[in-house]
Amino acid sequence: MKKVLAPLGILFAAVLALTGCGGPANPGTAAASSSTPTPTPTPKTYTNEQLASIVAQLKDDQGKPLTVVPAAQLDQGFVSAKQMLASAAITPPACAALANTNAQVPDGATYAAGQSISAADKSITVITALAVKDPAVLAGQTKKSSDALSQCSTFTIEVGGQKITTQTQPLPQKTSGDQSTGALSTQILPSGQKVTTLTVTGVKGNLGATAIKTGATVTADSAAELVKLVNAVLG
Repeated sequence: MKKVLAPLGILFAAVLALTGCGGPANPGTAAASSSTPTPTPTPKTYTNEQLASIVAQLKDDQGKPLTVVPAAQLDQGFVSAKQMLASAAITPPACAALANTNAQVPDGATYAAGQSISAADKSITVITALAVKDPAVLAGQTKKSSDALSQCSTFTIEVGGQKITTQTQPLPQKTSGDQSTGALSTQILPSGQKVTTLTVTGVKGNLGATAIKTGATVTADSAAELVKLVNAVLG
């Protein structure tokens, strides 16, 4: 049973990472209004290859380069996540809406991911970059996540008769982005095993980056290393 459920926890963390969502945002200070309209700059565009190139330059806290996840493997994992969500029973219902929102990659979005596995503390670190055409899309997804979080500090998901309870608490992390997110989640498996996932997200315009670290002994103390990865993607 453990071999089935452990990847399930990582999968949900990866879905959150891919979409650049998963918690309340800390918006940057809004610019003062002006009587003269300021032209809206055209967002920079990124290809999957360009984002993969950025991820390939990153290193984990031990100085080890991250391994870029092949695009085909990333796409297949995303399809599997959506299929799993379609057959899952999530309680309370508001959390199901949150999961479904986070499982949607906006049309025309580009993305890439990299990972590092630590044998020392049996954890996995994943960084993802997501670029969209319209910056408002990322802001909207972040708001939906924030609105649902108050009802999802504790929720359960049941797939194939196996139930997992997840407890989540927000963390006050700050990245170089216009919006920042931090969260620490603990999943309790039917066997009693606990898997903890630390998530840090930064959004700058139409570019989002999320770093996660998941494992049995992960704590909030690893937030600084995740912030560093996010900032490296956002530039």
